[in-house]
Formats: sequence, structure tokens, C-alpha cells
Amino acid sequence: MKKITVVLLVLAMVTSMVFAQGGTESSSGKTTIRVLNYIDMSEPNSANEVEMVWNEFSRLHPEIEVIREDLFNEPFHMKVESYAAQGNLPDVLYCWPSGRSATLHNEGLIKDLTPFLEADGILDDYAPTTTAPQIGGFLGELPNGITATSMMFVNTKVLRDNGLEIPKTYDDLKAMVPVLNAKGIEVVQMDCKDGWVMQSCLFSLLAGRFGGADWYDRLAAGEIDFEDEWFINALTVLDNLYKDGIINRNTLSIGYGSGRGDFANGKAAFYIDGDWACGAFQTDITTGQALFSPEAQETDIELMNFPAVDGEVIHESNSVVVGTGWAMSADIPAGSAEEAAAWELIKYLEGEYVQTYRLTTGAAFPSLTTIDVAQVCEDNGLEPLVAKRSDWYGRIQVATPVIDGVLDPAVYEVINTVLAEIGLGKTDVKTAAKTVNDAWKAWKN
Repeated sequence: MKKITVVLLVLAMVTSMVFAQGGTESSSGKTTIRVLNYIDMSEPNSANEVEMVWNEFSRLHPEIEVIREDLFNEPFHMKVESYAAQGNLPDVLYCWPSGRSATLHNEGLIKDLTPFLEADGILDDYAPTTTAPQIGGFLGELPNGITATSMMFVNTKVLRDNGLEIPKTYDDLKAMVPVLNAKGIEVVQMDCKDGWVMQSCLFSLLAGRFGGADWYDRLAAGEIDFEDEWFINALTVLDNLYKDGIINRNTLSIGYGSGRGDFANGKAAFYIDGDWACGAFQTDITTGQALFSPEAQETDIELMNFPAVDGEVIHESNSVVVGTGWAMSADIPAGSAEEAAAWELIKYLEGEYVQTYRLTTGAAFPSLTTIDVAQVCEDNGLEPLVAKRSDWYGRIQVATPVIDGVLDPAVYEVINTVLAEIGLGKTDVKTAAKTVNDAWKAWKN
């Protein structure tokens, strides 16, 4: 009995060491790597993605054992920070180019992936903007593509049924309030319980409309600050969106993604989210269900940028950032079997097979230039929303910064807070601007 107990204790210790120290070689001869994945299992095609992406990798690479942890939204980010603080990062993890993953980049906790791309001769296969140095001064994550963070979905059936047309200006949008509210219909649905949503999916666009494409460069150079007119004007538009009834204050209590069904069911005329939300409205391959059927996608849903606002200095702009992707822990020994396995996985996750699959489900547009998007659409008979999304990208005339893509968490988290306070009517625009400017000066100094 004592011998059995000792053996079990030793096995437990070995298992614990493997998980704590990252990838290693298992007793079966496989190289084991830990992965922290970002996925919302309630989204359409999420279950299918596990089969089509992760299980397919295991079939292609039986010599690699992947221990995968699936998380989403704030629990994911909290776990990343916890792992970073413990010095226990997974070998491969989903990652942002800045903002939410600033700790990983700035503290050098992830590897520069440029040498791996160069060694395999595939650096030029990716769009140059997606392989440029990121916030830490190196390519910390290999991105899925370019992301526009403010997409305005239009339920055109709701507009038709109420004698309305797609708005060209803020005033057009405001004029819809009494017409739609009389029918119990919201004008714009957003899910703003999580602070990042308003900041990333709408306010970053507004800041760009008034600050211009170079607002962050001028801010960093000391030419402007957050108490100047550009930022005051952007905050004023946000304040008016609530005061004018275009966005209901109760959206601040709605969890991310929860309002999509209401929008699809005609309870709101517009829904604002990031471009990644397209996939949520398409058909789930596993269940065959969709918030908008392919037929309804053709007739009842359109995509637009937020309409023109009085005083904006640029028009038809959108907040754009290099997309999320995959990173490798800096703790993996160079030249090791674990490093080779981790790179094999990242290369696969950002390779033609997975990027093409993600295109067909509406999850992302590819960063690989070797993928012919039009041909993929034709060959796969893709749903109308995919083509509409491609057309929408072409209508973005100016790309402006995403706030949490350029600012430090010490600043953008303050912005998240004051945006919510404005929405709740707890602060005024000038006080909010001063609060943000104080945070900026404190961080900069």
C-alpha cells in the first residue's frame, strides 16, 4: 500500500510540474503543449470550430498533444493576467496586439514571431500591416487580419415597416426615435455592461471623427490633450445619444452579445458591435439555425458606418486595429521540441485551412494574402452577409485608432468608466474629460 501511495504521489507531482512548466514530452512520446483559447461556446459554429480546427490539428499532428483551456471575455483576460503574475503562461495563447494584452508585450512574456516566419519563408504571405511591430516593438502575435471595431448592423425590415430609410446623418437617426419608440422598438441596441464595448465599438469611432486619423500621434507629441475640443465634442455626441433616446441607458446593464437576438427579432432597428459580430448572425453549421436566414440576410440586414455627425473633421471613418491572433510564451526554451510544436500550432491556426474556414463562418477576414476571398465565396456558396461585409470594408474611407489599441490600461480603463458614468447620467462631459486627462498626465509622467 505504501508503494502504491508513493507511486501515485510521484505521478501527481509529475502531472503538476508538466502543467506548471508548460510543454513537455508525455509518456506516450508526444510533445505536450498548453493552450489558452478564446471562444464563446454560445456563438454559432463554436462547437463546430472545436471539431474543424482543434480536432483536425490533432488528426494532422498525432505527435503533439494539446491541452486546451477555453475561456471568453473578462474571465479570459483575468486568467491571462493571473498566469502572467504567476510566471505560468500557457505555451500558446490567444492575444491582442496591444491594449488587453499590453502586459504580455511590454514585459516580454511572449516571443517575437518574425524569426519563425522568416525561417519558414512565409513572412511575405501575410499583409504587411499584420506583421508590423506591435506595442512591445516586436511581432508578439500573428493576427487573424485587420479589425474594424465599429460595425452598425441595420434591420432594414424594421425600417421598411415603419416608412424609414438608412440614415445618412445623426439628425436622421434622431428623427427615428419617436417613430420607433411609439411601436416599442429601440433605435440602437448595444450590449454595454462590459466597459470595453462602448469604448471600442462606438466611442473610438467618434474620437476619430473629431480628432482625425492622427489624434494619438498628436496626443503623444503633446500637441493636444483630452480636455481639448476634439475629445469634448466626441463625449458630447455620446451624451446626446443617451439624452436623445437613440441609445437606451438600460443597455449599460446588458451583457455582451445578449442583444443580438432582440435586434434580429425586430426589437431594435440598429445594432452596434465590432465586425467580428457578423458570424453571430450567420447559420450555425452544427444546428442549421441562424438569427438571419440566408434569405433574410439578402433582404433584411445591411451594414453601415455610423452616420455623419455635425462638426466631425473626417467622414466615413472607422476605428481600425490589427486583429487578434496567436502568441507563444517566452518561457519555452529556444530550439526545443515544445517550441517547434507551439510554432506548428500557431502556423496552422493562421494558415490557409483555418483562415479559410473562419472566412466561411464569418468569424474573420484573412490576414493571408494567398487566400482568394472572392473565389472562396464562390466555391463555398457563402451566405450574403459575407459578401456584404467585404463590400462594407471598401466603404471605410479613413482608419482611425482604437482607444484600447493605443492607450495604456491605466488610461483607457478610466475612459471606459467615464463613458459608463455619462451613460448613467452620473457625470458631465467636461468633468469626464478632465478625469481622463488627469489619468493621461499621471501615466505619461
